[in-house]
Amino acid sequence: MSDTAGNLQTAPGGRFVIQKIYVKDVSFETPNSPQVFMEKWEPEVSLQINNSAAVLSEGVHEVTLAVTVTAKLTGKVAYLIEVQQAGIFNATGFSASDMGAILGSYCPNILFPFVREVISDVVTKGGFPQLLLAPVNFDALYAQHVQQSSSQQVAH
Repeated sequence: MSDTAGNLQTAPGGRFVIQKIYVKDVSFETPNSPQVFMEKWEPEVSLQINNSAAVLSEGVHEVTLAVTVTAKLTGKVAYLIEVQQAGIFNATGFSASDMGAILGSYCPNILFPFVREVISDVVTKGGFPQLLLAPVNFDALYAQHVQQSSSQQVAH
């Protein structure tokens, strides 16, 4: 695969173009403030990541990466942030399996730095220490999803 200024050519006739990247939804809650600011900052942080894809028109897809981060201190929620980062992508001329990988792995990889930045900015503006999410291996997550889907189909 070669990347040329956001355009991806992978197969003869295959074309990938990023049309738009945007924040679809943001939610930030600090249910135990201001008391939480009086405690020593040693949070227990949990992360949930989901992605979905929808066909907007022929060859045009919206991919949404949803990330939820919960930080707790002594069992109480310090903050909860939910971000849905989305993009509109043109992808034509690819096989069905390639499209699955593009929508399930390649596009989330494109969206992740944007959602990471939103989370870091909102958490900091909420009065908490900066949170930088570690990189995520969307290729491995997609491969795991494909394997689970295959196992479920065999079981039925």
